[in-house]
Amino acid sequence: MNVIVTALKEVFGLFVEDGIYAVAIIVWLLIAAFALPHVGAVAWRAPLLFVGLIVILAENVIRSAKRAR
Repeated sequence: MNVIVTALKEVFGLFVEDGIYAVAIIVWLLIAAFALPHVGAVAWRAPLLFVGLIVILAENVIRSAKRAR
């Protein structure tokens, strides 16, 4: 049983290296799914989604760079 748990952790680690980054993306996608439909201008929905993901990515890169020092 321990071997199966270890294997599953390794497979999970292949796809999700930074758990906070993955959770932040999921939270932003949930916010976007429920909040962006209420934004008046339809043309702003995709750019807002994109900007949010870029902000999350930039924060993760900065945090990883500080940790690598």
